[in-house]
Amino acid sequence: MINTQGTAIIRDRGQLTIPDSIRKVVNWATPLSAVTISVVNPDEIIIKPHRYQKEINWDKIWEAIKSARAIKGKGRGSLSKFIAEDRYRH
Repeated sequence: MINTQGTAIIRDRGQLTIPDSIRKVVNWATPLSAVTISVVNPDEIIIKPHRYQKEINWDKIWEAIKSARAIKGKGRGSLSKFIAEDRYRH
């Protein structure tokens, strides 16, 4: 376990900026990342990643997107045209 400490100020509305020294040690502390905050003792708060995935396989994701887009419908016509008309009717 890496023991790194830093000092921060809690600003208005409870905003807390995690110091650079800590963000450099953990790769999950990035902008817009979800975290779980727990109070263990009255003088101790623990921040953990909500759900951390080590690496995203973008090739696999794009393959799945291409595969889903390649599925042909059984009916005639354009799906995008159908959706546009359906939204117009509501």
